[in-house]
Amino acid sequence: MTSTVQPTWVITPARPDQPDAARLLREYMTEMVVRYHRRPARPGEVDEALAESPSDDLADPAGVLLVARHGSDLAGCAGLRWQPGWAELTRVFVRPEHRGAGGGAALLAAVEQRARAAGADRIRLDTRADLVEARALYARHGYVEIPAYSHGPYAEHWFEKPLR
Repeated sequence: MTSTVQPTWVITPARPDQPDAARLLREYMTEMVVRYHRRPARPGEVDEALAESPSDDLADPAGVLLVARHGSDLAGCAGLRWQPGWAELTRVFVRPEHRGAGGGAALLAAVEQRARAAGADRIRLDTRADLVEARALYARHGYVEIPAYSHGPYAEHWFEKPLR
């Protein structure tokens, strides 16, 4: 009888400008652009979106970016922005070929651990209506919809999870 060893998830902090992190953030934004417009991204459109919504604050002292590997594969990311007493979750992304393997749950557990260690008492996030998989992931992991706390152009649903 043979058994297959499933790859494990390893999640570590990275600066947003590090090559692997920058690659994941570009892939994340490409997917956001494509899904929002329901068409392929046009030349320059992803660069514009990255400039409109930068991730450079996902580093000390303003936040943290976590990069996930599934086995040896670069597989996903999630970021936190520190707010007074709480943390804002952003940039949750798992590459398509790694979806369904527990990466979203692993990233949420890692960001929650980071937020607790930093003294945050809750995590909040906003998301779009078309990101149904993300909204389902958050709900499965104890995030509940709350009234709007932000007014970004793409914020349509707001969630919160107490950490204590």
